[in-house]
Amino acid sequence: MKVAEFVKLKRKEYRLTQIELAEKSGVGLRFLRELEQGKSTLRMDKVNQVLEMFSSTLVVGEMERNLSYAEG
Repeated sequence: MKVAEFVKLKRKEYRLTQIELAEKSGVGLRFLRELEQGKSTLRMDKVNQVLEMFSSTLVVGEMERNLSYAEG
C-alpha cells in the first residue's frame, strides 16, 4: 500500500478531517493534502510526523521490478 493511501485510509478510520489531522500532527494543511494526493517529493521527517499519529513510520524496502520492461 502506498503512503498516500495509508494516510487517507487511517484518517478516515479515525474519523479525522484533513484539517484536524494536520493540526494534530503539526504539519500544514497543504502538506497533508499533497501527501494524500501522492506527491512524490515530500520531506520524510514531515511524513513521519503524520504517520506517528497512527503508530507508524516510513521504512526502507525493496521495490518490485517489472523485468519485462527492464529487459525491453
